[in-house]
Amino acid sequence: MLALQFLPSRLSLPRNSPHFHILPSTSVSVLLRPNKRMIPITSFSSSSSSSSVKNPNKKEEEEEQQEKVAQALKYHHQTKHSFTNYARGPRGLDWANQPNPFRRYISAPLIPLLHFPTDKQTIPVTDAPLYSSLFHSLPPPKPISQYTISQLFYDSLALSAWKTTGFSTWSLRVNPSSGNLHPTEAYLIAPPIESLFDSPFVAHYAPKEHSLELRATIPSGFFPKFFPDNSFLIGISSIFWREAWKYGERAFRYCNHDVGHAIGAISMAAATLGWDVKLLDGFGYKDLEKLMGLQIFPEFKTPSRPSKGKSPEIEFEHPDCLILVFPNGSNQFDVNYKELSSAINEFSNLEWKGKPNLLSKEHVCWDIIYRTAEAVKKPLTVQKGNFPVDQFESSGICSENSYKGFTVREVVRKRRSAVDMDGVTVMERETFYQILLHCLPSGKGEKHRRQLALPFRALSWDAEIHAALFVHKVVGLPNGLYFLVRNEDHLEELKKATRSEFNWEKPEGCPDDLPLYELATSDFQQLAKRLSCHQDIASDGCFSLGMVAHLEPTLSDNGAWMYPRLFWETGVLGQVLYLEAHAVGISSTGIGCFFDDPVHELLGFRGSKFQSLSFYCGRPCAGQADYEPASISGPCN
Repeated sequence: MLALQFLPSRLSLPRNSPHFHILPSTSVSVLLRPNKRMIPITSFSSSSSSSSVKNPNKKEEEEEQQEKVAQALKYHHQTKHSFTNYARGPRGLDWANQPNPFRRYISAPLIPLLHFPTDKQTIPVTDAPLYSSLFHSLPPPKPISQYTISQLFYDSLALSAWKTTGFSTWSLRVNPSSGNLHPTEAYLIAPPIESLFDSPFVAHYAPKEHSLELRATIPSGFFPKFFPDNSFLIGISSIFWREAWKYGERAFRYCNHDVGHAIGAISMAAATLGWDVKLLDGFGYKDLEKLMGLQIFPEFKTPSRPSKGKSPEIEFEHPDCLILVFPNGSNQFDVNYKELSSAINEFSNLEWKGKPNLLSKEHVCWDIIYRTAEAVKKPLTVQKGNFPVDQFESSGICSENSYKGFTVREVVRKRRSAVDMDGVTVMERETFYQILLHCLPSGKGEKHRRQLALPFRALSWDAEIHAALFVHKVVGLPNGLYFLVRNEDHLEELKKATRSEFNWEKPEGCPDDLPLYELATSDFQQLAKRLSCHQDIASDGCFSLGMVAHLEPTLSDNGAWMYPRLFWETGVLGQVLYLEAHAVGISSTGIGCFFDDPVHELLGFRGSKFQSLSFYCGRPCAGQADYEPASISGPCN
């Protein structure tokens, strides 16, 4: 098979310093420069002796940043899968200690939210516009109310169905999660909302009950002083233990990928209501912890090695990010992170309601997860000035007829992760191109770099994630290996970093504003299967893809705290792929098990510092499980 010539056994390749790392939906990789143990951060220069003498504190800071980047690299490489060895994890599943998927704050007041119909015939047009229409323009913004807040959570983070097979029943959610383990928690920080709370408040979202748990009331001047009218905040946190129970050391990757899924889900649901969203990424870890009330968790002391036993403090929540939700079309406004941080510091003195429930009786601590989480904590970025509100950019169109006329709610709530592919279904070339147009960050007619289109506009950095695609069953497109360049500033560097024999030619019929390139044509089905831990699903779909991160320069310019953010970007991209597949009438799934370095060898990236996660599209096989729409409590407790 011609495709096999691109996988040169398991021999290690000579090292150089390419800047791209194969990053899938759950991981990131970094490549060290030759003969150097650490990546230089920002302006640090080992040859500048005068600066090191004049500014010793800066030198110490740079060395500390290097150590943090080194820890992120250590984690990444230690948790790779290979043909001969899998990353460390549990040897079997400890069902007696499977974590409770639902966090609750015992004794906190519980305020129910409204439920909504899902089928198009019963949904008011103003509540759920057609899915494809959101990529062209957003509807007029709706006011903040019990109704719209209920709708936002119902269409983003709520339960979507209950699944039954044999004697087992479990829930599914609107936002996807690795292994359906759902480490992601969400908090609403908002001004007074009629029929919900009379005072500004912090509340935890309880998805099983589709309700808000009141955690604290906050000072009345907080929102008027710091944020525009008709805006509110959503905080996202992760419970690493929920993923580590099944996946061991790789759990940190999957948790951050799930953060990206949540950001994408919130962005789409907010757009339905005419709301824009943006990460408030100037905050530091401590700010987020205090704002969400997560300082109530006991301090977790990381052991020196993996350990097992009763460790309830391991169930703490790690604050990830803060999302500002505001009316689309708003003008830019000022954000003073320094003053905001000072105000949030007083939240430690608030009366926080509720005690977090226990998720498991016994735990296993994979110590490298917590060392890495510590290393990538973001500091406060002291900024004062205009908060960028970029103009909404519509996405490209080449085959609007590919969509089946579903509303946004039908797509987001009926989306499912496929378990198998039928190996028969084909996709039209124009449909394939249309899906990829919605995967681009900058919108139609733009050189792709800045993240301006839905839902990527929620992110606060330029696009750093690309996609390598295996095309298996796309009518009118030769089977082969293709590459989607999502930041066109990287194009020439990508060409130099990959195999010299790759074509780098636009395929037939490709829209001018779609930076898709044919690398090699051949039957890659068996190779895709081998690279994805020998799973048939990788070869039986219409196409599959792995995500490639522009990682080394990103960490060098910003620091180790960008490591999880690259996973967030892959998670947002994965969310688009999930929704697109359902919207065109097929299905898709993400797979976290793949052999990292062989994927790197396939593309020709020299060295071993690359990572990939694949995403597969195709028609699912006939299901073996039954689904019931989610109700308030579901068929089981």
